[in-house]
Amino acid sequence: MDVVDVQLRESKTIAVVGLSPNPERDSHRVSRYMQQQGYRIIPVNPMTEEVLGEKSYPDLTSVPEPIDMVDIFRRSELVAPVVDEAIEVGAKFIWMQDGVVDEASAAKAEEAGILVVMDN
Repeated sequence: MDVVDVQLRESKTIAVVGLSPNPERDSHRVSRYMQQQGYRIIPVNPMTEEVLGEKSYPDLTSVPEPIDMVDIFRRSELVAPVVDEAIEVGAKFIWMQDGVVDEASAAKAEEAGILVVMDN
């Protein structure tokens, strides 16, 4: 088992940045699946109050509980502030979804001791 598999198994609370309330969006489908598998999903989207039965927060620093993993569904050019917040809140793992690439932010997170999966 590789380090990504281990981190996924150890992550219980996942903050999903850009989680859409629209069931047709990838962020919604992926989050719903993870929720069905027993993960605690925390929506991070300032444009909605609730997604998948969970209170939505405007940013990671507003989440009142520890976050194991930050799953990013945002355009690449919007990733840097999310990574900064992930570092600030002490996340252990960052997953940037397909097509999301920010090498500088990934390097910054890794320097802070956070495992990063990018564009996958």
